[in-house]
Amino acid sequence: MSPTDPGFTETLVRGSGPVPMPGLHGVADVHAIEAVPLAERHVPLTTYDLLVRAAREWPRRTAAVWIPDPADLDTVRETTFAGLLSRVHEVAHALALLGVGPDDAVTLAAPNCSDLLAATLAAEAVGIASPVNTVLEVELLAHVLDLTGSRVVVTAGPELDAALWDRMVGGAADLGIDVLVALSPDDGVQAGERTPLPGTAAAGTPRGRGVRTVRLDDLVGLATADGPVHGLPGRRPGPDDLAAFFHTGGTTGAPKVAAHTHRNQAVTAWTIALASDLDPEAGIVAGLPLFHVNALLVTALAPLVKGGRAIWPSPLGYRDPALYAAFWRLVERFRPGGMSAVPTVYAFLGATPVDADISSLRLPVVGAAPLPDAVRDAWREHTGLELHEGWGLTEATCASSVSLLGDAVPGSVGVRLPYQQVVAGEVDETAPAGGRVRPLPDGRVGELLIAGPSVFAGYVRRVEGRRVVTDEGAVVDGWLRTGDLGTVEAGRVRLHGRLKDLIVRGGHNIDPAVVEDALLSHPAVTGAGAVGRPDRHSGEVPVAFVTLAPDSGPIDTDDLVAWAAEHVAERAARPQQVTVVDSLPLTAIGKPFKPALRERAATEVFAADLRAAGLGDVALMLRHRDGRLVATASGSGADRAAVELAAYDVLVEVAAP
Repeated sequence: MSPTDPGFTETLVRGSGPVPMPGLHGVADVHAIEAVPLAERHVPLTTYDLLVRAAREWPRRTAAVWIPDPADLDTVRETTFAGLLSRVHEVAHALALLGVGPDDAVTLAAPNCSDLLAATLAAEAVGIASPVNTVLEVELLAHVLDLTGSRVVVTAGPELDAALWDRMVGGAADLGIDVLVALSPDDGVQAGERTPLPGTAAAGTPRGRGVRTVRLDDLVGLATADGPVHGLPGRRPGPDDLAAFFHTGGTTGAPKVAAHTHRNQAVTAWTIALASDLDPEAGIVAGLPLFHVNALLVTALAPLVKGGRAIWPSPLGYRDPALYAAFWRLVERFRPGGMSAVPTVYAFLGATPVDADISSLRLPVVGAAPLPDAVRDAWREHTGLELHEGWGLTEATCASSVSLLGDAVPGSVGVRLPYQQVVAGEVDETAPAGGRVRPLPDGRVGELLIAGPSVFAGYVRRVEGRRVVTDEGAVVDGWLRTGDLGTVEAGRVRLHGRLKDLIVRGGHNIDPAVVEDALLSHPAVTGAGAVGRPDRHSGEVPVAFVTLAPDSGPIDTDDLVAWAAEHVAERAARPQQVTVVDSLPLTAIGKPFKPALRERAATEVFAADLRAAGLGDVALMLRHRDGRLVATASGSGADRAAVELAAYDVLVEVAAP
């Protein structure tokens, strides 16, 4: 739909008028921006209103460039802001045909493509979007679907990802799905090339007759059979309506599901856009998958604020091995000013020869995991650019601090975003009304806490069969508990590890990042995870697990222990053991999963103790429950094993015979 189409202006009533964009170049600007109340900023307060305003301000400007194959940079699909709004309206009407309303979650599981973004925005406009990782195991996907109550799944059709389509079709009935909506690739699918969909039925088929499959294009055809649609099929969403459910890591490995309101996402996107001092039309490389909160907030919604262009390089994005060989030529071809990625992406690119003009690239942003100094240094040496760290979490709608252009300080994750309060504090959980927060003076290490419009609505839970959203346990005294340790000094945030990852040796707190940074400085080490191993005398002692570069050759682990001892100044923090592993465990969304390492370390020491006590036949199963290590012993000597392990800080249970 273009600005001259009938009905276009009717979609622009709310939030019309240009949005003043104050400059953000340092901490002083944060305070100057906050001197004007957010309510007086005329910021669009829903993701739909963000899109509507962008379509009005820049209707013919390119909003997104979709690259189906990074080996062919000349074959792309471009979408304007007006075109994106038009497609969102079409998909919104299509979802309404399936019965999706304001309280209904729509699961989205597909590689990146233009219709996945349109479907995500449409789902937020008429219901609640629930993006999920395409490689989630069936039981984890079932867990997310059960929490959200989603019965409509938008996924890759057979031409976009045949293996994913087959997996979703095969598991749909067991997952309680009513409808599978198939997306097509951006390089197009001719009618004669279409793979027949199993069990295809009309959109109006009553529930309870099995799983229906339908192509999104066909569903849109039904929705627009009487002519083009303008606007949404029902009421526009409000600022405090739920916009999205994002799954995030949990202490047991089962994903938690965090709920965002429209206000959460719209305001955060606006403040992220403030932090970018780039020409919007230069654009940003958007290589993270759209189930990742960074992909939606930083590379999809924030560009709407200034009319920026997102460049989506391959349906698999940074997970596509073919992208790295073409990446620098992609930068030369499309001239992006920024990119957003995780440390592993920069590690790969930092070892990829620069074979093109990359002078347009000025703001490479990194987050989601700790940035090793070795990766930062290799990237700088390779490209001449500084990596700009940011920090945030799903529960705070992605971003809470950013390193501004020209203000990247090693060891810092930048300055807090406007209208978000960030402090290092102590939480007294014994205080009335759920606890009390005591902010600490500048420079003191404490748990980082966040308050403001970015703080999520809460976690999705099932209570007596009903879906409820509650922030109980996550928000204390008005502050979101991040679980991150850090300092805040003069508005600048620094991280010091995770609260629950602390290794407590004889009452002394050890930050595992100290051990991990030391090991990552070894030329052969590509990944490191340090945890506390149970110890009879000290409670815990530090041990570490590492991955090695494929061409490193055999490495003596004693040499790694010695390397760590040389590079860790604090004697108590030096790891007593280093174990080489093929890969470090990750959560369902790709973040480090320390509980699995703690369980492995504990299993080894417990098994050794039981063998020494003549109880080698006792079987042990270790897991975490509510953050506590639990060992379940089974077999004829299980009762004796429980006594033997009582000296450790572990809950021992004896399995019923």
